[in-house]
Amino acid sequence: MLILYFNVQLNKTIVKCLHITLHRSESDSTEEPVVGNVNKFAVVPPGYNGRPKKGHMIFDACFECGNLGRVDYITEYEYDLFIRPDTCNPRFRVWFNFTVENVKADQRAIFNIVNFSKTKSLYREGMSPLVKSTSRPKWVRIPAKHVYYYRCPDHRKNYVMSFSFCFDKEDDIYQFAYCYPYSYTRLQNYLDNLEKKNMDFFSRELLCLTVQQRRLDMITITNPDNLDPEETKRVVYLTARVHPGETPASYVCQGVIDFLISNHPIAKVLREHIVFKIVPMLNPDGVYLGNYRCSLMGFDLNRHWLEPSPWAHPTLYATKNNLMELDRSDKCVLDFYIDLHAHSTLMNGFMYGNTYEDMERYERQSVFPKLLCANAEDFSLNNTNFNRDAVKAGTGRRTLGGCLDDNSHCYTLEVSFFSYQTSSSSTAMPYTEEGYMKLGRNLARTFLDYYKMTGLISAKPSSSIVPKPGRYNIRDRERANTDPPSDFDERPRNNRLDYHINNTSSYGDTSIRLQFRDRERRY
Repeated sequence: MLILYFNVQLNKTIVKCLHITLHRSESDSTEEPVVGNVNKFAVVPPGYNGRPKKGHMIFDACFECGNLGRVDYITEYEYDLFIRPDTCNPRFRVWFNFTVENVKADQRAIFNIVNFSKTKSLYREGMSPLVKSTSRPKWVRIPAKHVYYYRCPDHRKNYVMSFSFCFDKEDDIYQFAYCYPYSYTRLQNYLDNLEKKNMDFFSRELLCLTVQQRRLDMITITNPDNLDPEETKRVVYLTARVHPGETPASYVCQGVIDFLISNHPIAKVLREHIVFKIVPMLNPDGVYLGNYRCSLMGFDLNRHWLEPSPWAHPTLYATKNNLMELDRSDKCVLDFYIDLHAHSTLMNGFMYGNTYEDMERYERQSVFPKLLCANAEDFSLNNTNFNRDAVKAGTGRRTLGGCLDDNSHCYTLEVSFFSYQTSSSSTAMPYTEEGYMKLGRNLARTFLDYYKMTGLISAKPSSSIVPKPGRYNIRDRERANTDPPSDFDERPRNNRLDYHINNTSSYGDTSIRLQFRDRERRY
């Protein structure tokens, strides 16, 4: 018998915590429900009694954005891991984020994530999990040669992602994640810090509270003169994180914000002419709970834009009302609505747009993706697609494309969870946090090209102005006339900071390699 303690993070008005004791056997090990996150769960060999010894791994996902529902001991070297499904919706199991501690130095293990809800995956293209530890807080990717994605006969021939790892420091706590986490708390701290700067062109307002009483923030970036109620204003509206597990969207969104509040000459010109309204996190509850696609109540919010409920989908309800109010105003021209997402099967950044019977409108909306492609080397026109698929009905792009003014452009901007290829290289470059933010900066710059083309903004400055390369940080923004970088630093890191897994000799152990041979692999 294994006792697993699950912490169920549900509405705090309903229940605080649930502890479940599960009985398992080899015959029913895949049938047990995965209800909540493991909470400091020590995995010990069958028949062992007493306190966990050093080397008996302790798994935990009871923290913000955490997700790991169950751990099964297979052998001393191998563990099956189960993703916790989204709250109130068992269909979605993709995002994972958990910690491992109480390890021995140079302890080796194979982790098998056995219950993904998707079969298509970028793991087929070389994607690998991210890892960091307390002494090395920067996320790095586990080398692809230690990651396997295959159909497994032990789990109904479902796809399994296995990765091998060597824990090199026994006092460290190691954290593994599907992609770079970006939490609700991180966003709140970021917005709090921007508010403290008292920039006259930046404002923050509360659109509503979520079911669990978290903030739905909307920020406005523009010259204060543009907010004169008697003046006609041009508006660009951006949203992100309607799907909580699509964390790259938050980095792209922060890249947009960082650029627009900077002292770059393009940012200054854009603030003079355009009102930018940004809702950085449409699904705060889902983000906090560690869901991949759904809200607290199990709704895929990006299928409920047609008729959002004020009690079941309060964030959509408030955001759509705000958009429709802007659209109805005689003093507002809503030029763009762009919803930021991440994609789990395709490379690069790209856009989805709508198809229209009006050919002139259809051709007009194809312009912006072409301009973005000219500014962003990681943007793909080949992956960009205009459609009206029935499966996309109820999305923000489809719904608002049908109810906003005909002159409004509605897009979904997608960016890969993993990597991009440029036209000049056949090698895929993995995205970093900085790489995602760079796409956001390039998205912001592209609005200058668009409004120059329409004649709203004069020919100068040019979006081709390339700032000096270098890493962009808060202090840079505080210096006058300091530009956010257009390129990011991808120089090799000092090998002393690497995990032992980067050494080919780390996994020469025959007992571990043999276990992979027993599995039917496809990768």
